[in-house]
Amino acid sequence: MTYQPSPGRYAYMEYRRCGHSGLKLPALSLGLWHNFGRQDDYEKCRDIMHTAFDCGITHFDLANNYGPPPGAAEETFGKILKDDFKAYRDEMIISSKAGYPMWPGPYGDFGSKKYLVASLDQSLKRMGLDYVDIFYHHRPDPETPLEESMTALHQLVQQGKALYVGVSSYSPEQTKEAYKVLNSLGTPLLIHQPKYSLMVRTPEQGLLDTIEKLNIGCITFSSLAQGLLTDRYLHGIPEDSRAASGRGNGAIDTNVITDELISKIQRLNTLAEGRGQTLAQMSLAWVLKDKRVTSVIIGASKPEQVLDSAQSLRNYNFSEDELRQIDEILG
Repeated sequence: MTYQPSPGRYAYMEYRRCGHSGLKLPALSLGLWHNFGRQDDYEKCRDIMHTAFDCGITHFDLANNYGPPPGAAEETFGKILKDDFKAYRDEMIISSKAGYPMWPGPYGDFGSKKYLVASLDQSLKRMGLDYVDIFYHHRPDPETPLEESMTALHQLVQQGKALYVGVSSYSPEQTKEAYKVLNSLGTPLLIHQPKYSLMVRTPEQGLLDTIEKLNIGCITFSSLAQGLLTDRYLHGIPEDSRAASGRGNGAIDTNVITDELISKIQRLNTLAEGRGQTLAQMSLAWVLKDKRVTSVIIGASKPEQVLDSAQSLRNYNFSEDELRQIDEILG
């Protein structure tokens, strides 16, 4: 049966303007990092995307190396796009990235113009697209001049292969420099994608202030700490969890899931229950409370997780006492 989106899909999602641009992003975006590879069930992948779009989630976040194996997530996404979403392409924001190892040899990693241009060409073929809406440099390159990486992003916009560009995991100083170079070329730096959660506060050390000052959007990843900030780990490591799977490429190290950490998660869960939320909902709400955050990327291995995450938008206001309790628990 041909997929028919919910007629009310835009009624309940919040859309936030992305920096100083004409683009709005949904407060929640769907990331296709680890659950859209070749070993994942195709019909379940379809159900997850259908559910997300029906909730008003219009932004789908990918990268060249997502899978496993690398490239597989873009292949899966491209097939679903062709099968179910072809008529809705103009209602979707599709992003990809390059910056991590993708193919052998000296040209398949980091930030050279050779790598970034070739990578996006490959991504477009895998997804069956003429362009992506946002293309990111996935991480800083310590050896390639930043001017070269930013010029490559500018070139891809000029060629019509990307509408907007962004960076991920850049420091505040690197972000300022990227902004300066792109601005001089006439291509705005639209957005920054940092890792940010209750457990990882690094962006508070200057990055959030920088993007606010420069009018750059912010979309966070790993805001549920790869599942730690959900009810999955309240009683230890479940057998079917990402941590137990050992899938690599960023999977949770079981050594960090100590009794002390589980105790903290349990206390956070109690606080969330007092707010009438699940732990995942409260954790997403905590990130969304900051107006400098444009969107939060969620991952999902089943449609029900998307529906649960969407409920976080019902309440992202926190009292001073709740914020104090959270800091005490995690301190």
